[in-house]
This record gives sequence, C-alpha cells and structure tokens, in this order.
Amino acid sequence: MVRLPAGEHRHVVRFLEHDERYFALKELPERLARREFANLERLRDEGLPTVTLVGIATDRISDDGEPLEAVLMTRHLSYSLPYRTVFTDLSSATQRTKLVDALALLLVRLHIAGFFWGDCSLNNVLFRRDAGALRAYVVDTETSEFHESLSPGQRQHDLNIAADNIGGGLYDLQAEGRLSTTIEPVDIVIALLDRYEQLYDDLTGAEDVAITELWRIQARLQRLNELGFDAEEYELHEEGGFARFQPTVVEEGYHRRSLDRLTGIFAHENQARRLLGALHGYGAWLAQTEGEPLPEAVIAYRWLAERYRPALDRIPIELRGRLEDPEIYHEVLEHNWYLSEQAGEEVPLFEAVDSYTADVLAKRTDERDVLPAGSTLGDQVDSP
Repeated sequence: MVRLPAGEHRHVVRFLEHDERYFALKELPERLARREFANLERLRDEGLPTVTLVGIATDRISDDGEPLEAVLMTRHLSYSLPYRTVFTDLSSATQRTKLVDALALLLVRLHIAGFFWGDCSLNNVLFRRDAGALRAYVVDTETSEFHESLSPGQRQHDLNIAADNIGGGLYDLQAEGRLSTTIEPVDIVIALLDRYEQLYDDLTGAEDVAITELWRIQARLQRLNELGFDAEEYELHEEGGFARFQPTVVEEGYHRRSLDRLTGIFAHENQARRLLGALHGYGAWLAQTEGEPLPEAVIAYRWLAERYRPALDRIPIELRGRLEDPEIYHEVLEHNWYLSEQAGEEVPLFEAVDSYTADVLAKRTDERDVLPAGSTLGDQVDSP
C-alpha cells in the first residue's frame, strides 16, 4: 500500500500499487458501492470526466469471521492532483480564476447530461493541468443520481450543495494560510455560480434572431466552438420574421477531436487548442517559405515529424514523464516565447527545449503519481 495525494473522505480509502499502476480502494456499504459503480460507469460511457472503474469486492470476511464492507476499486487518475496540492496560494487571482473555471465547466457538463451530483466539494474533485488551465474530474458519486434531464430546481439544489461545501473548503484553506483573510470565500463561491450561469446559458440558452440576420446563428455556433463545444443538435423555429435558435445536444471536446483527427495526439481541450494553434502557425510558415499553401493533412504530418516529436525526443526519458506530453509541449512554447522576449529576437524551438528541460522541467515534481514526502507503506486516508 502507498499513500497518494487525496482529499478527505467519509470512508476509508487506501491506495495500492500493482504492476507500476496505482489503484484506489474505498470501503463502503455494498448498496452504496454498487450505486457508485453504476454512476461512475455511466459517467464514463457519457464521456464525462471521472476516474476509471476496476470492480467491486463484496462478501468480505475478516480474520475473526466478522463481515466487512464492500470495496470499490478504481484506477488512480494519472497526472491528477487534489485541490490542496494544486492551489498552493488561492490569494492569487490567477489560481482563483482557474478554480472557478474548472469547477463551473465540470458542473455545467454534468447538469447538461442529467447528472445530479449531490455532493460536490473540493474534496470530491481531482484536477489535471491543461495548457495553463485546469480540468476537473468527478471522484465520489455515492449520493448522485442520473435523470433524463435536470429541472431548474434540481440544478439549483445541486448548486446550493456545491456552494455550501466549496465555501466550507475555502474557509479551511483560509485557516491554513492558503487564502488571504482579506479575500472573502463567499466572493469566490459567487464568482463560481456566476460563471456557471454564464456558461450554462451560452451552451443551452435560446436566442431570437431576425431572419435578415441569420449569420448570428453561425456566430453563435462559432462561439460554442471557441468554448470547446460542438452543437450536435439544435432546434430552429421561424415565426413572425424571427428564428428561435437553441442548442439541444452539445458535446465538449471540439479542439481535442480536431487534433486527434489530424495528428492522433490525445490531449485535453486547452492543450489541443494550443497545439492546433502551433500546427496552423507552422502551416503558415511553410506556405511562406515554400511559396504555396499545403493541405492540412500534409501540414499536420510535417509538424509532427519536424517540430512536435523531435522536440519531445530531446527531453531525457527520466524527465519526460513528469508531465503529459501535450502539457510539456505547451510549456515549451511558453518558455520559447519568454526566451524570445528576453533576447529581443526569435529563439529556435530546439534551443528553447534544451533551456526548458534544464531550467524548468528538471526542477518540477513528477506529477504522474505524486507521493508526498514521508509516505510509508500501508498508509490510508480516513475522514476525521
């Protein structure tokens, strides 16, 4: 058994290492274990961000012949971190914005899918880095329910629970000195709720468009794409010189799917957005140097062969796994920009890779499976 970074739980949670993989084992009553298993399985089937299921162990007996609770087994989410590890200083406006954006996006996606969480809190979320932003993942779902759709009342009830729990977690951070006493946790919660409402309306709200201004529908679809969503289905009704447009099925991952189609690279949404920008920028440079634009498939192949793969291959294998490959490439691009600003001229990419490796990555903690200092075999995480 090993101890990995984890939030506080109402049940015993242990972490097991097997074949260089880590697994979370949570003890809880069989009824709740089966319920959580079903919820996590459906979340995965719906393409929503959560952990990967392994199985349930039931009918357990102690050495003394006493019945034991069931154990729900999930695979530890590689490169994920609990909020106490990610948000080292929420007095930073940048960190507060990342927290608000990640949680708002997660709640909106869950609610659009008809998922009533019922226990959203900072302890029940894991975070992954995503090109300067963060992606939030659901962990505990034993009190959750799936519905065909959520009513406004159900959404509001879930938001009220989230506001109370997240507010409490923020006050805990303030007591630990990770949030300045000059910053009111309630204001962060209000910002989260406001961001949620804005995003939910952007993705699902109806819009009346004059027949003479139907271009606004295309502009709305482009805004959804910029947010990282596709409108796979929408309703369009015309009456009295106006068209009412309303998305009915939206799916997150617009840039991620585009990058996968072109390159086969799996990345999170913001990472994919950044890598696509680099790919298209390289395509513009190729068109200028070769005197004609190239097909997108050719640009993607050459960017992979001439920029992305060679850059990553320059990084020593013992350092490369500290972050996911797309996140490393994003950070290399950021470092390249910084070096160029300092030098007052463009710094070659591979020179930036070498500098980043020595000055940044070599000093970073390996986030694939972070083990806190002082961990010992057999540790477990219990709720107070």
